[in-house]
Amino acid sequence: MARRVLVVANETHGGHSLVEAIRARHARGDAEFVVIAPQNRPRNGYVIYDDAVRDAALMRINETLDAIGEHGIRATGDVMDPDPYTATLDAVREYRIDEIIVSTHPETRSGWLRHDLLERIQLATGLPVEHVVVDLESERERDPETHTLIVANKTARAEALFEELRRRATDSPHRFLVVVPQEGGHGHHIEQAKGRLQTLLDRLSSAGIPAMGGIGDPDPYDAVANALQFHRVDEIVIATLPKMRSRWLRSDLVDRVQKITVAPVTHVEIDVAEEAPAAAESGVKAA
Repeated sequence: MARRVLVVANETHGGHSLVEAIRARHARGDAEFVVIAPQNRPRNGYVIYDDAVRDAALMRINETLDAIGEHGIRATGDVMDPDPYTATLDAVREYRIDEIIVSTHPETRSGWLRHDLLERIQLATGLPVEHVVVDLESERERDPETHTLIVANKTARAEALFEELRRRATDSPHRFLVVVPQEGGHGHHIEQAKGRLQTLLDRLSSAGIPAMGGIGDPDPYDAVANALQFHRVDEIVIATLPKMRSRWLRSDLVDRVQKITVAPVTHVEIDVAEEAPAAAESGVKAA
């Protein structure tokens, strides 16, 4: 029977050192991997939107699953309790874990280490615990791809946005993280946002362009700030309707986002009303 290895990480998901630790354990053989992330409360926004929080955790998990998948390693992923200690113990019981790998920031920046997470897990489970330090500020942890955050809502299905992303991916290696802010907390708003998101992700996937995504806080500024909290972002693309019809532009979203990040911010203005007739003429259903 293969030994089940639990991988516990949060903001360090996808880090080079974590991926290498999983590869090293895989090379020793006799291992199945379960990768988890806690549903962390974001720092921005006054209301917690459960779907957005869960999507953010899933995106973090997928960063690791995609990275190890490139090396032929398959794993199960799961979103767990917001508390990393409870999340780990729940996963140990649910998946009958034999070994644990915990990934953290360096000691000076790790809340998990300040709360003695490793020692508490080992004491509670009696299982071997491997600690992996991921310093996301070091060059060693950075892959050569440009990690681009895409923020769009009504423009997410637009041909102009897809062409912009395809152009970037053609010019140099890119990995896209798409966030579609839900317009409210109601079910139909969530489903609407998920539909727009999935349309873009499917098109990028069909074109062979690496991308993942999720829905975000209804406030696009908070959605961007939360993405910056949990993911590596090298550049940002904000797609909006024309100025006269865009609430995002009326709230100076682009300028406000640029003030909270050193990553360059590109604004793409898209008139979806003009795209609809063209889509109809080509036989494509307008969104």
